[in-house]
Amino acid sequence: MSETFGKVAVLLGGKSGEREVSLKSGSAVLAALQAQGIDAEAFDPATRPLHDLAQYDAAFISLHGRFGEDGTMQGALELFGIPYTGSGVMASAIGMDKWRTKLIWHAAGVTTPAFEVVSADSDFAAIEQKLGLPLFVKPANEGSSIGISKVKTAGGLKAAYELAAKSDPLVIAEQFVGGGEYTVGILGDQVLPIVRIVPANEFYDFEAKYLRDDTQYLCPCGLPSAQEARIQAEALQAFKAIGGTGWGRVDFLMDEAGKHYFLEVNTSPGMTDHSLVPMAAKAAGIPFGDLVKRILSLAIAQHGAKTRVG
Repeated sequence: MSETFGKVAVLLGGKSGEREVSLKSGSAVLAALQAQGIDAEAFDPATRPLHDLAQYDAAFISLHGRFGEDGTMQGALELFGIPYTGSGVMASAIGMDKWRTKLIWHAAGVTTPAFEVVSADSDFAAIEQKLGLPLFVKPANEGSSIGISKVKTAGGLKAAYELAAKSDPLVIAEQFVGGGEYTVGILGDQVLPIVRIVPANEFYDFEAKYLRDDTQYLCPCGLPSAQEARIQAEALQAFKAIGGTGWGRVDFLMDEAGKHYFLEVNTSPGMTDHSLVPMAAKAAGIPFGDLVKRILSLAIAQHGAKTRVG
């Protein structure tokens, strides 16, 4: 197997606010690759110069957030001629930006919750009136629910905006959809079983994702099979609408009437013991080791073998 993939860099850590999560994801991926005889090494771009990547034949991206999931690292790997996992430069950049993802989805006819861009000069009361309460406020270019808050009372939007703006100058307010939170994993052209997320606290925040043991993950998700199949097909279309390739995850919400709204795309999903894609893959009969190997194989199929540059 090591002859097939050559020397693989598992990119982990990085400089974003999701560094600790990335270290956990990357460590799990690294152990799984090495257990299968693949010549894989950890590579933390926060502590090593990028030109060291030139010695590797492929890269498994386990970076989350800025400088790893947003197209910057993908661009560097393109310049080095190194095949890498996940989406390309454009799709990675768009997927990281929740606002621009929504703009593309609107153009493509993908249903997503109503939203407004918020700035320091916004009429906060008018936005609260338009979207209704409660509503969510989030940085457009952060993951792992960093900087997100739920506004439940009139007059609360300004403080929520100020919190989100600490993480990103581009902030969006989003309509509340309260019938349940779900996610769809994508592996090439295979759509994995839907997972329903039931947090014990008010919403699926950073604590619920990574620190608590009482968050429930339901797979099977409980939706009728025909409805699940329809949403899976639409999730793949939503993923491809932003140019997504390789593997990823599309999150959606359900309202009380059973209508679904796609929320965002994750082009470098988590691979920790709390992560959703490994959970869905397991339900589909794909063990973790096989999952990481398939993701790496998709990278080679998409990009071809390493090309020498310079």
